[in-house]
Amino acid sequence: MIKPGDTLPSMKLMVATDDGPREVSTDDLFRHKRVVLFAVPGAFTPTCSARHLPGYVENLAAFKAKGIDTVICLAVNDAFVMGAWAKSQNAGADILMLADGAAQFTKALGLELDLSTRGMGIRSQRFALVADDMKVKYFAVEKPGDFDVSRAESVLATL
Repeated sequence: MIKPGDTLPSMKLMVATDDGPREVSTDDLFRHKRVVLFAVPGAFTPTCSARHLPGYVENLAAFKAKGIDTVICLAVNDAFVMGAWAKSQNAGADILMLADGAAQFTKALGLELDLSTRGMGIRSQRFALVADDMKVKYFAVEKPGDFDVSRAESVLATL
């Protein structure tokens, strides 16, 4: 599992655009930037939609005031789902909705969660990290069923 001091892996992921899904590299997203990345088990799921993503949308200005260049939401969903979820949550272009459809990035971080018995397949654990120029400075992963250390207010308190 990734930990503070580690370098984020160089990989390709997908984002939704008006012209359809577009590939992006973690190098482009994280290099020479301060980034907050939070991950959810799934778009449109109850806690993720009611509390997790909305907390980051509401606190975006506070993150920017603390010197964060980009706030990224990651889920093991496809780019179409992430784009629709962003629209439904009024996240717009403010928060980058990153699709890890095959869970490759999630697995590279050591944060996959098998929810097959609940009909959801391999997903991401709920977590948050702060990276500065690809290096993890802060990392917190939730215990199963919890929603505390990865919420926006908790991450803001670490900056």
